[in-house]
Amino acid sequence: MQDVLLTTVVGSYPQPDWLVDRAMLGSRLPPRTRALEIWRVAPDYLEQAQDDATVVAIGDMERAGIDIITDGEIRRESYSNRFATALEGMDLDHPGTALDRTGHPNPVPRVVGPIRRTRPVEVRDVEFLRSATTRTIKATLPGPFTMSQQAQDDYYHDEEALAMALAEAVNEEVRDLFAAGADIVQLDEPYLQARAEKARRFALPAINRALAGISGTTALHTCFGYAHIVHSRPAGYPFLEELADVAAQQISMESAQQKVDLSVLKSLSGKTLIVGVIDLADDAPVEDVDVVAGRIREALGFVPPERLILAPDCGMKYLPRAKAFGKLSALARAAALVRAELS
Repeated sequence: MQDVLLTTVVGSYPQPDWLVDRAMLGSRLPPRTRALEIWRVAPDYLEQAQDDATVVAIGDMERAGIDIITDGEIRRESYSNRFATALEGMDLDHPGTALDRTGHPNPVPRVVGPIRRTRPVEVRDVEFLRSATTRTIKATLPGPFTMSQQAQDDYYHDEEALAMALAEAVNEEVRDLFAAGADIVQLDEPYLQARAEKARRFALPAINRALAGISGTTALHTCFGYAHIVHSRPAGYPFLEELADVAAQQISMESAQQKVDLSVLKSLSGKTLIVGVIDLADDAPVEDVDVVAGRIREALGFVPPERLILAPDCGMKYLPRAKAFGKLSALARAAALVRAELS
């Protein structure tokens, strides 16, 4: 049963204090435009420093016992802005404004022309990750619906048209990430929950366009946002059952912090489920292995073990590194414990 109850991360891992000003990072909303001021390293040495920190993140995930790893998104100021701000048609020098999921205005890229991907954005990231580990690797990208909600549209004047243009760019990037060695590519779509009514209108066509013609394993992550940022969190998902019709083979969701009723997983019986069983709230301690094992057993009441992958709730970007490592270790040990019970 070694190939069931695999563990993964959603994407991000804490960046070292010597690389970013973590106090500045944690005191602001996740940036949608570039935020070069958070980096502590001079521009001439930044890529080398990011590579070194990425090796540290990979090593932590391996030592913790995680099966499917990422590069920790160490090179990113936020989960979405590294890709979104690299697209042609986005004016970064004269940003616009959009409400974030907490209802506050946030500077965002301003769409002033046709959205086009003119170059690979994360290919080197994947190549570096592939060269640094023999484990299964996952690359993460922001999804087209979420990016459409994190921009001021002064060109298309139509959110659906913008989302479809973004989907074309994502599709091109996904193809190149698989060619670069990714085993899994995950699209991050937290705004499916924050903008559920809009999501029902045009999210699925955009996401499915982003994944059209892709033969590799793909995942879709949806959540309520970083626990460090979003404190008011509903107990259930307003937009989840609809994901039965998304092209991704895997659906990633969080459940531990707000104790989601996992019976909802029955509505996604055709998917592999990546279920968050690690609470990432600022005040949540490193869980006892038995607590995590109990959450895994609860999920197994609704998902067979061959379709269940285990993860932290959401990204670990804002946690202290020691706590993040401790939580990943507890996750891996709990998965091993429950896996042994299935043998």
